[in-house]
Amino acid sequence: MTQTEMNRHDGAAPNLGDIPVVILCGGMGTRLREASEHLPKPLVDIGGRPILWHIMKIYGHFGFRRFVLCLGYKSDQIKRYFLDYREQASDFTLRLTDDHQPVFHNDAGDEDWEVTFAETGLLTGTGARVRRVAEYLDNDLFMLTYGDGIGAVDLRGLVDAHMTGGRIGTVTGVHPGSRYGEMRAAPSGAQIEEFNEKPTIVTGWVSGGFFMFDRSFVDKYFDDDPGLLLEHRPLQHLARDGQLTLFPHEGFWIGMDTFRDWTELNKLWDSGVAPWKVWD
Repeated sequence: MTQTEMNRHDGAAPNLGDIPVVILCGGMGTRLREASEHLPKPLVDIGGRPILWHIMKIYGHFGFRRFVLCLGYKSDQIKRYFLDYREQASDFTLRLTDDHQPVFHNDAGDEDWEVTFAETGLLTGTGARVRRVAEYLDNDLFMLTYGDGIGAVDLRGLVDAHMTGGRIGTVTGVHPGSRYGEMRAAPSGAQIEEFNEKPTIVTGWVSGGFFMFDRSFVDKYFDDDPGLLLEHRPLQHLARDGQLTLFPHEGFWIGMDTFRDWTELNKLWDSGVAPWKVWD
C-alpha cells in the first residue's frame, strides 16, 4: 500500500511541501506575439513579474515548494531569470576591487522553493513533456499546471477533492468569461432587451489547468510519442475510465492567451485588487 493509499484510508492530508508541482513552460505563445516576441510566454510580465512567478507564488502560499519546470522555447531565459533572481530582487553592494561577489542586505530574493529545470524539447507535446520529467516525480502524488493560466484557486481544496475522490486525477473546472458582449433578444427576435458589455459567465465547465494526479497516471496513460498531448489521449482515456474527479472553481480565473488578456491582468494588478494574489 502506498503512502497516498494509507492517507486516503486514514483520512490524513499529504505533506504538500513534498509534492512536486509540474509547470508546462515550453510553449511559444504565438497568440501573444505583442508581449512575447522576445520572451518565452511564462516570462511575460504582470506588474513587472513573470506570470510564472505569480503561479509559483500561488502554490507557495498553500505550502508547495518543489517545482519542476518543463522547458522548451527560449529555455535559457527562464533559467537565467532564476539564476539572477536574488540579484534582481534584493539590495546589495558590489565591490569591484576583489572577487566581485555581491553582499546582500535583505532577504527580498529568498523563496522557500526548490526548482528543477528540465529540458523537454522545443516542439514536444504537452503530454510528452510530462512523460520526460517522470524521473523527477518522486512522490505518490504530483500537481500539474500550465505556465500561462492564473486564478484564485483553493489549492488545499483541490488536494482535499483529490484525496476524497479516490481517483487517479482531479481537474479544476472553471466557467470562462465570454470575450464578446452578450445580447438578450425579445421573444419576437427583433428587439434587443439587454446588452451586457462586461464578460458574462459561460455555462458548463472547462479545464482551468490546475490538476492533481496520482503518480500512476504517468505510468498507465503515457507513451513515448514526442507529439503526445496531455489534453488528448491521457486525459481523455482517464475520463473514460472513470478516473477523473471535478474540482469546481467559481472564482477568478483567466488563461493569458492574447494581448487583451495580458492587458487585463496588468490593469488588475496595477489597481491593487488582483484577485489571484493570495499571498502576503
